[in-house]
Amino acid sequence: MTTPASSQLKKSPTLPRPLALPLSLIPPLVHSTILIGLLNRLFAPELADGEMDFLEGKVSLIRVRDARISYYLTMQDGKLKAAPAGASDDVSIEGDIYDFMLLATRQEDPDTLFFNRRLRLGGDTELGLYMKNFLDSLEFEHRLGPLLKFMENLTKLIGRS
Repeated sequence: MTTPASSQLKKSPTLPRPLALPLSLIPPLVHSTILIGLLNRLFAPELADGEMDFLEGKVSLIRVRDARISYYLTMQDGKLKAAPAGASDDVSIEGDIYDFMLLATRQEDPDTLFFNRRLRLGGDTELGLYMKNFLDSLEFEHRLGPLLKFMENLTKLIGRS
């Protein structure tokens, strides 16, 4: 017998294992360095204004389960940097690629993704909620332009499979 709560929990589409394997063979520091470069550009105005100072000296772990990738990020001297793989994290978020793309493109409400346990928050939940609220307040449309449209279309395509 299904309850209303359990019937709302949907399984996300996941990255097929043959595609995940090559990604998981790339060292975490390489993944994190690429992500850091993108995030420092994306958040340049907020970093310059000190709006992200709440992350100074904190380690955030972003785990993409189906791709078997973990990103360790920290902030030092007002810049996001890669933290050593396996560093003790202050806050963590984990989910599948599809759910992170839904979050990034705002095709799904973050609270819904967390409530339905498609994204999981661990560690310092207060810091995690602060990060979520910070990200919710940003307008990415003008910064991402065509990339956002591409991500939206890719997410819809993945969701149909």
